[in-house]
Amino acid sequence: MNSKIHRYVGLALRCYIAWVFITACIHKLASPESFAVDIATYQFLPLVFINPLAIVLPYVELGSGIMLAIGYKARAAALMTSGMMVMFMIALSYALANDLQISCGCFASNAAAASDPISPMTMLRDLVWLLMSLYIVFFDKTPLGLDAILAHRKQKGMQS
Repeated sequence: MNSKIHRYVGLALRCYIAWVFITACIHKLASPESFAVDIATYQFLPLVFINPLAIVLPYVELGSGIMLAIGYKARAAALMTSGMMVMFMIALSYALANDLQISCGCFASNAAAASDPISPMTMLRDLVWLLMSLYIVFFDKTPLGLDAILAHRKQKGMQS
């Protein structure tokens, strides 16, 4: 595939992954205490890490989502979303292996466990999102967006 196609496929994937992460962080930003409970229900992390993670992670998700959406340091943002997806999949694997009956906590708090329980389909969904993020990292080398605009201006300034 030529780089022009990668740019447009990358743009579509960036917009989608940006939407996923921005949407996912909304309830976490609005209610970090509920998100902390969601993290704790995985019974994976030591309690000392739960509150700091519940406070910081939504901002990392938001920042990554915005960076992907506007095309600013898009590959770095996609690397961050890839790392988060791996982290989420490890936690999901642990929860599934221990037969925990919980919600993933991705888009709503654990109160939604009855309507959105974790399952192998949750893992598959996250794997698809991981692959989308990795596509951006490895193939979207000249992303459309703010970086392209800044590079064009810099190049134009050097020619003057």
